[in-house]
Amino acid sequence: GPGILTRTLLDAGLRVVALESNSDFLTDLKSLENSLDGQLKVIHGDFFRMDPLTKGTLKPPAVSSDKLFETMGVVAVPWRADVPLKIFGIVPQQLERNRLWRLLFAMYECSSIYRYGRIELNLFISEKEYTILTAKPGESKIYQALTVLAQLGYEIELLHKEPWSSFATNLKNGGLAVPKTVQVPNDHLCLVRLTPQQNLFTGGLKPSNASTFIFMVKQSFAKPKSKLTDRLNSWSLDNSDTLLKALEIPQNAAMCNLYPEDYKRLFEALQNSDMFAETLFHDEVLASTRIMNL
Repeated sequence: GPGILTRTLLDAGLRVVALESNSDFLTDLKSLENSLDGQLKVIHGDFFRMDPLTKGTLKPPAVSSDKLFETMGVVAVPWRADVPLKIFGIVPQQLERNRLWRLLFAMYECSSIYRYGRIELNLFISEKEYTILTAKPGESKIYQALTVLAQLGYEIELLHKEPWSSFATNLKNGGLAVPKTVQVPNDHLCLVRLTPQQNLFTGGLKPSNASTFIFMVKQSFAKPKSKLTDRLNSWSLDNSDTLLKALEIPQNAAMCNLYPEDYKRLFEALQNSDMFAETLFHDEVLASTRIMNL
């Protein structure tokens, strides 16, 4: 865009590396870069086209996180270390949900930008998606797989809500190009801070099996009002009653009533079960991972 967010960060005294995907805006941003003494670096690139699954040399605006972070002088740190980098941006409304899923995949697998540690995201997202990210168990229409995985993976903090009218979203007829929604409010863009949880990879959850955990959760929400016992039986688990008793989860619990922490404890227990095979999710893992990274 025209650099409003970039200028705000510069005015706060921060050192900024700006990715701009639209070549129409690059000239002015480059001029701003030249007027500052190293405080701003402008790169032709798109954060949401980071590390695509394509072969050969990347052409802008696609960008490699390795090359970008090398340019910025950012080095990888252990997961439990402090946040090494803060990213600010606006998530495009087109395919917004897909972009959030892709970030979640990368975070759980410690791939792309998360190879460098717990990268903090400060993103403007729609009020609709913010409401879904922060939904509570039992809110069956908005409590989703994305909710569970986001709340487990990130510390989610609302920093600011800004009305859609503040943004250049006008249609040709003069109306606002705001995504319509019935079930949840969508009157604002929400500036949300997503900080990866320091203790995410404890117990049996690891980057190497995180994709299996993601699809266990996704499959659980295929029928969110179904009973957990029915889901466990569909996974050919013979000792489901014993497992639920050990986890102190009620026998009649529905998938949409489990807390995010319950899903993690369930996954860790299943990992220790002789009856559970990761191959149950293998084909779905491969197919969806491919789609998320196109």
